[in-house]
Amino acid sequence: MKIVVIDGQGGKIGKTIIEQLKAADSTSEVIAIGTNALATAAMLKAGADNGATGENPVVIASRTADVIVGPIGIIAADSMLGEITPKMAEAIGQSNAKKVLIPVSKCFEVAGVQDMPLSQYVTEAVHIILC
Repeated sequence: MKIVVIDGQGGKIGKTIIEQLKAADSTSEVIAIGTNALATAAMLKAGADNGATGENPVVIASRTADVIVGPIGIIAADSMLGEITPKMAEAIGQSNAKKVLIPVSKCFEVAGVQDMPLSQYVTEAVHIILC
């Protein structure tokens, strides 16, 4: 299975996702795509198999991913302080991959979602991906 983890800013969410994925499943290919070099570096350090930075890698990876995972902002143009371009959001949204979104953002409120610590959201996301 090809799992694409997309994150921006400091890459904390992506790093946490990759650490938990690698601990639970060593057979899946995990690709880290950062919206900036700092996020990519953090995710590679966490154990991603490969990584790249920027808009074009998001577009290309979205075409072949089985699963795309990241904060909810990855599907909204101009979110994450403008790091998600319209082309990125479109590529992720149009991808046939299963999308697993972590409901953390200053701009989004998702009705019915419990307020939990980030680590709990990530644990649930990893469970969804691997089950």
